[in-house]
Amino acid sequence: MGETRLPRHMFLWSMAIIYMFAFASLYVQIPGLYGNEGVLPVRLVDPRVDGSRPVLEQIHAHPSLLWLGPRLGLDLDAQQAMELLCLAGALLALGAALLEPLRDSLVFFCLWALYLSLCQVGGRGWLDSLLLEAGFLTVLVAPLNLLRWRSAFRQHDAVTFWLVRWLLFRLTFGSGVAKLASHCPSWWGLTAVKHMFEAQGIPLPWSWFIQQLPDWYLKLGTVGLLVTEIAVPPLYFAPIRHLRLAAFYIQAVYQVKLMFVGNYGFLPFLSLALTFSLLDDDHISYWLGHGKKKSAKTWHQTIMSLVLLAVFAAIIYGTKVLFTLEMDWETKTMTSKTAFTQQQFGNWLKLVTGPTIWVGVLSLTWEVVAAMLGCVCVRGCLWKLWGLVQWAVIVSAAVAVFAISVVPYSSMEQVYSSKILPEVRQAYSLVERYRLVSAYSLDSRVGGRSEVVLEGSMDKNTWTEIEFMYKPGNVGVAPPVVAPHQPRLDWQMSQAAQGLAEQSPWFTSLVHCLLQGNKDVVRLIQTDSAQYPFSQAPPVYLRASLYQYWFTQTAQDWSGPKEWWRRDYSEEFYPAVQLGDPTLEGMLNQHGLKETFPIQPSPDSPLAQALKQVRGHVQTLPGHLVLWSLLATVATIWLFKTLLSGVLGGRKAKPTPAEPKAKKAKAQPAAKNASASSLKAGRENSEESRRDADKSPKKRK
Repeated sequence: MGETRLPRHMFLWSMAIIYMFAFASLYVQIPGLYGNEGVLPVRLVDPRVDGSRPVLEQIHAHPSLLWLGPRLGLDLDAQQAMELLCLAGALLALGAALLEPLRDSLVFFCLWALYLSLCQVGGRGWLDSLLLEAGFLTVLVAPLNLLRWRSAFRQHDAVTFWLVRWLLFRLTFGSGVAKLASHCPSWWGLTAVKHMFEAQGIPLPWSWFIQQLPDWYLKLGTVGLLVTEIAVPPLYFAPIRHLRLAAFYIQAVYQVKLMFVGNYGFLPFLSLALTFSLLDDDHISYWLGHGKKKSAKTWHQTIMSLVLLAVFAAIIYGTKVLFTLEMDWETKTMTSKTAFTQQQFGNWLKLVTGPTIWVGVLSLTWEVVAAMLGCVCVRGCLWKLWGLVQWAVIVSAAVAVFAISVVPYSSMEQVYSSKILPEVRQAYSLVERYRLVSAYSLDSRVGGRSEVVLEGSMDKNTWTEIEFMYKPGNVGVAPPVVAPHQPRLDWQMSQAAQGLAEQSPWFTSLVHCLLQGNKDVVRLIQTDSAQYPFSQAPPVYLRASLYQYWFTQTAQDWSGPKEWWRRDYSEEFYPAVQLGDPTLEGMLNQHGLKETFPIQPSPDSPLAQALKQVRGHVQTLPGHLVLWSLLATVATIWLFKTLLSGVLGGRKAKPTPAEPKAKKAKAQPAAKNASASSLKAGRENSEESRRDADKSPKKRK
């Protein structure tokens, strides 16, 4: 693979932006989710600092910086400590996005440690795990600018960047395999995409319009999705550059499409950042117009083009055979059926799990050997030794990360998972709490949409529905545009609807907080108090019902929807309760959500006062507006920097960079020849002037 300096810069910049989104999105939700009077107060899970235990031992037992506050003398409560970590992470990520020197390994390590500390309290979802794993790899990929290492001694960059490609493979291939391994009828019947738009966490307004497309088109979308996630990922490790670039464009188009079909938080942005590992400097230079001029096609390029066409022809033909797609153009219907059984797919999975790991081993070995040869070819014995030392350290870290990542990756196939060495499993168990690697299976099951609808009442006779800002509720309200914000309560409400209330203990705490009229929790539901029906006084009674939701159908005149949803009552999800109700109190005690000690007053230190001031300016804004404002700020600053550099560049010519020694050596003889010819020309001119003077009349006299 060619040089990857430009793709690495793109990846690091993207990770800084994604970190900024993640910290800011969590910050606006801290008071309602984990605040002192939130749904899951952080003080209930905050382990008390044991002064007798060493700091490193306590951090290993509870890897979070939140526990270090008392040791550092910070007069902050648990909520304020979380807010401080969030603000520090968001500002540091913003600086890294705007200033290239801050895209440093130490800076990204701080971002990873800050986000890990916050996730120990509330971020236990797969999206947080994906960001933590990608963030740890960013620490290895980013340069250590404090040492001012020369680029000649960064031969190991290709090895660390390869780990990003391996993560992209596990994310896409693992998700694709999980869809069929789940035995979900929607995936095997190729109707998953038809249900996915209405069943996703938080749909978009145009998800309704996509849902109205013909069934044959949506079936093709299901097939294309499975091919993109199962057949294309092995091309990430293809020795032919054109195949890797083709895989990049396929995945990039898929991730961009994901941004426009659903509110998936920062997942599409993070997945798109991972795809940069498939690029090289030559291709990005071609984008920027700095690439080499196109020359006539050689036989090598012709063969590569034919191989590329053959591979994709095989994928298309295999897709048609395996899914037996037949289109009836008269009725505009498509008949489709998988040509293999679930047992045959299981046998195939047993066959490919091991080979995919060995392909990863061979690809990593190639990068390791190439990096070692690059270090050996450096001039000077000391520089060779220094380069080999760096190579040994980075390669050891890369091999260790790859080895422990095999454990969650092989979990999709139990037979091969049992063959993993016990030492590797033990190493994985030691670092599992740091969430360095994880298993991913996105949208493995797709079915109908169930929603929990909360209702409040003052007299237990007249019930008023409580509308959420983001999740579906009122059938006449259009779905919102939220991304890259991740509304955690709305997502959890959708997840809770798939099970029982007893399986979501936080729901009891939510009901209890709403009965108390907790303003921080109410702002999670509606930041605009006019939209909350109990803004003047909290409800006396609360209950929750389970409804089935579907998108409405297109009208005969193809006009826009008057009602976006239709719904049917399913069953009771949570009984009607009030404060002091034995059922409510019993469930609070059962799940450990009952206060066993009085809430301490918030500290009044200068730092605590500053945090309250910041919170006061943000608490009335919806989360998605805060993130959009940050994104607009970054874009504006980048625009001004570009315009300013263009103006200054037009007034003052940039100094030419120092040329390599080889070019200087070649230029010296040319300079000598030029100076010699100028001296010779000067002599000839002086002789000619002397002859003219001798021939002049004055001279003859």
